[in-house]
Amino acid sequence: MKDYYAILGIASDASKDVVKIAYRRKAWLLHPDRNKAPEATDHFRDVQEAYETLSDTSRRQVYDENRRRNLLDKPLETAREIWKNYLEGVL
Repeated sequence: MKDYYAILGIASDASKDVVKIAYRRKAWLLHPDRNKAPEATDHFRDVQEAYETLSDTSRRQVYDENRRRNLLDKPLETAREIWKNYLEGVL
């Protein structure tokens, strides 16, 4: 499961406005017309997917519930995924 909050670099309690601002910043940096890195297109798609999910209230509630469930059912796997996304954002 992708951590959309980590992809956008925001807290899980971020408002819709914060989600929108984070999306615009990431999209601007990763847009394929602006960023020619080979992995930029994939990261751009992830950012779009994260925004589409987190900006829609009902989709966000479903995502948050699944995220909580994954943290309880598979804590090590989820922690690895979060850490991987964090490191990609930092590096």
